[in-house]
Amino acid sequence: MTRAATLAEIAQEAGVSAPTVSKVLNGRADVAPATRERVEELLQRHGYRRRGGRQVSPLLELVFHQLESAWAMEVIRGVENAVREEGLSIVLSESAGRLSPGQSWMDGVLARRPTGVVLVLSDLDRALGEQLTSRNIPFVVLDPAGDPGRGIPAVGTTNWDGGLAATRHLLDLGHRRIGLIGGPARMMCSRARADGYRAALDMAGIPYASELVKEGDFQHESGRRLGMELLGLADRPTAVFAGNDLQAFGLYEAARELGLRIPEDLSVVGFDDLPPARWVGPPLTTVRQPLTEMAEVATRLVIDLARGVQPGTVRVDLATTLVERGSTAPPRRG
Repeated sequence: MTRAATLAEIAQEAGVSAPTVSKVLNGRADVAPATRERVEELLQRHGYRRRGGRQVSPLLELVFHQLESAWAMEVIRGVENAVREEGLSIVLSESAGRLSPGQSWMDGVLARRPTGVVLVLSDLDRALGEQLTSRNIPFVVLDPAGDPGRGIPAVGTTNWDGGLAATRHLLDLGHRRIGLIGGPARMMCSRARADGYRAALDMAGIPYASELVKEGDFQHESGRRLGMELLGLADRPTAVFAGNDLQAFGLYEAARELGLRIPEDLSVVGFDDLPPARWVGPPLTTVRQPLTEMAEVATRLVIDLARGVQPGTVRVDLATTLVERGSTAPPRRG
């Protein structure tokens, strides 16, 4: 068979009926797991693509790997801005901390037949991507956790530039012992921010000190816990770049517990510029990544794909900006 294999040809090779293949295509639950797996393998092998006659629901699927912070609300706001004029409704789901949503989520998507899918901070499993492609459901990865794969549209931000700018700001203030509380090493954005931090140190001729670098999980508690470790060092850092604002807020708590004042005793820079960054005391210096705009771009890209409009590029990175507030100052002398 060629890549233009029909549903009937797929059914014949799988040894099942055409209605059974149709059930698999539509995410129906009444198919034996072994049969589903065999049909999906054949769909992928022959590059099956659903063509014509598909009723599309006025839905946009938005899936997060974790849904519990102001970060997610900024993304939701951007998606809502983009779908408002399109007459689409949002289906919101979470993959319970997994970077790739599971088959049960996929079955629901296939049954709903949405206009498109936006996956947030995800590392989409190749098999799931093939299922979306074979059903002609366009999808975009927003702030991908890893390499989304060749030809898969993705929208992100200039994480390396942001890490560089944050660290340079602290260096320009005169800090030389600069700590880093990064995010999970498996996430591409974490590695890029950490690389920007290290590049800034290299350019300034400051030796990299591994004891000043901690790997967190982008959550408040890891900022507090790892902050306690950094600030408990005999030669503690005078400044810390936190890989996101939540970890920066946790670091604030660690500093308070140890009786350290920000920025007099410790300068702190975050990453994201979430709304609470302006409200904490002192207001947080941070790197703004335009989350709402990123979500709008990703959603409009999905809508364009659903209309048959091919993007000029499959990777879009929006610029980061350093926002200086009250949490950074020159280090104390003496």
